[in-house]
Amino acid sequence: MKIAVFGGSGRTGVHIVEQALAQGHHVTALVRDPNKLPIKHTNLTVIQGDALNADQVAATIKGADAVISALGPTKTSPKDLLSASGQNIINAMKKHSVKRFIGESGAGVVLPEDPQTFGSRVMGALVGMMIKDVIADNRQQLAQLRASGLDWTLVRAPMLNNGPRTGNYNAGYQTMGPGAKISRADIAEFMLKQTNDKTYVGQAPTIRY
Repeated sequence: MKIAVFGGSGRTGVHIVEQALAQGHHVTALVRDPNKLPIKHTNLTVIQGDALNADQVAATIKGADAVISALGPTKTSPKDLLSASGQNIINAMKKHSVKRFIGESGAGVVLPEDPQTFGSRVMGALVGMMIKDVIADNRQQLAQLRASGLDWTLVRAPMLNNGPRTGNYNAGYQTMGPGAKISRADIAEFMLKQTNDKTYVGQAPTIRY
């Protein structure tokens, strides 16, 4: 399979690229700084650019079978990073007739399908106040995907850590309290699995241990 990866030089994205290559996939990764993606492989094509540049996004997606985005906000990124880059990705996927998209979002986006407890409501309210702009951008990203007509899955992740890949985690609509966590290696594994799994098409499951 040919997979276009956005955010491939990030702490989760590197795991996605490594695992995809180990499984024999061909990967095209758009990164701002190629030096931050220290992987050399005959099946890896690195394009230097920015997900906010529509032409560079389209060049990355051309010929792909699926698209995975591990983009996430930083201190210097614009407030609408996910929705702005997401619209570029959606437009490019439609242009090149690519249907499968898997993206990453924060667990602070609470949906009606999630079990509601007092703790989860309090946690959601606190997160919403602390990172208001990030939550708003995540919600806009989800709204774009729902209206896109693509076969999309948006994985909502809690606190991420650098633990090992265990393959032992829970996914779905579940309670996400302050103790919820997942390793970057495991969320990468789950996102990569979705390229051949239709279970969560059109859904935004959470993932946690």
